[in-house]
Amino acid sequence: MNVLAEIVAGVREDLEGRMAQTPLDHLEELAARAPAAKDGVGALRGDCVQVICEIKRASPAKGALAPIADPAALAAHYAAGGAAAISVLTEQRRFNGSLADLSAVRSTVDTPLLRKDFIVTAYQLWEARAHGADLALLIVAALDQPALTSLIEQAHAIGLTPLVEVHDQNETARAVDAGAQVIGVNARNLKTLQVDRGTFARVAPLIPEHIVKVAASAVRGPQDVIAYADQGADAVLVGEALVTGPDPRAAVADLVAAGKRNRETGRP
Repeated sequence: MNVLAEIVAGVREDLEGRMAQTPLDHLEELAARAPAAKDGVGALRGDCVQVICEIKRASPAKGALAPIADPAALAAHYAAGGAAAISVLTEQRRFNGSLADLSAVRSTVDTPLLRKDFIVTAYQLWEARAHGADLALLIVAALDQPALTSLIEQAHAIGLTPLVEVHDQNETARAVDAGAQVIGVNARNLKTLQVDRGTFARVAPLIPEHIVKVAASAVRGPQDVIAYADQGADAVLVGEALVTGPDPRAAVADLVAAGKRNRETGRP
């Protein structure tokens, strides 16, 4: 079973409906009227390990996680806790997300926003920008090399910072060759949904120093932030641990503090 292929097939089907309803030129007009996108690279690189907090109602691996009736309110808690960026799931079939969630969050916080979805066309990049995103996820495993390179270039052209997701050494080489400036290493294999907590340690040494390194998945608390920092992470992306916990603001603050403490010790 290739879960990723199934998800992408559904995304393409839903995309056809949105494209029929909203012409590309309308999205371009909305994007042109939107405030300038925030610097995604600058937001994720700093003196401490940055924390990306995710608004995530469900996942293919775990099913329903949290109802999140008010994503904007949750985003406000994340921002108050010190999130460097906020990731908003917009895929509807497996993650119960929507572009409306992205717009609602954008209207509430000034924090840089990542549109997290299965992006396969430039139309989705324009959607992301029109609804307030500053960064957009591109998954190497879902794209051939020409498409990956083209989407990275088009994202930059419209002001988005692409966060390019990889799962192994081969995908990392492809991301670097395609011109990625931010690479996210996902411990979860999207084809099988299995988690390998050793993925980042294997892959990070292959990422050049000038590229921002993001550790995604398998972050359960402050100790995982410290562990990923020791392995060279510039940022971590946290979702499930935040949406299922009782106090997201305090949880984010604890993660941010762990990132600061790690860098203050002088460890790499």
